[in-house]
Amino acid sequence: MNDTARIDKWLWAARIYKTRSIAADACKNNRVSIGGVAVKPSHMIKRGDVISVRKPPVTYSFMVLNCIEKRVGAKLLNDVYKNVTDPKQYEILEMSRISGFVDRARGTGRPTKKDRRALEAFIEPAMFGFYDDDYDDGNDE
Repeated sequence: MNDTARIDKWLWAARIYKTRSIAADACKNNRVSIGGVAVKPSHMIKRGDVISVRKPPVTYSFMVLNCIEKRVGAKLLNDVYKNVTDPKQYEILEMSRISGFVDRARGTGRPTKKDRRALEAFIEPAMFGFYDDDYDDGNDE
């Protein structure tokens, strides 16, 4: 096992990000930090480092147990890092899910095609029988 590893490779290998390029972009956009200092994708990490990863609205923290650069199976992740995220962060995540800002509630926002058709059928005057042949509109032409 290595003593050091690149942070972008480690984030990908530890399955924190789906691809290495996404992990590198997160580093470039100051979403990844070690000890409160933003790091570049080429930053070398070592055992014992605590890495903070900001995925709004939560900031996750991981302690490096093993420096790897090759992706491992999900069952082996307990040997790679220890999740030291503050429990308050998970409360923030749960509150954002409950508040409804994450997912749009059904029926709000722009109507669907089905909603539009139902509305047009409701407004259509012929549906109510207003166009009766015996109807006198007052114009005797």
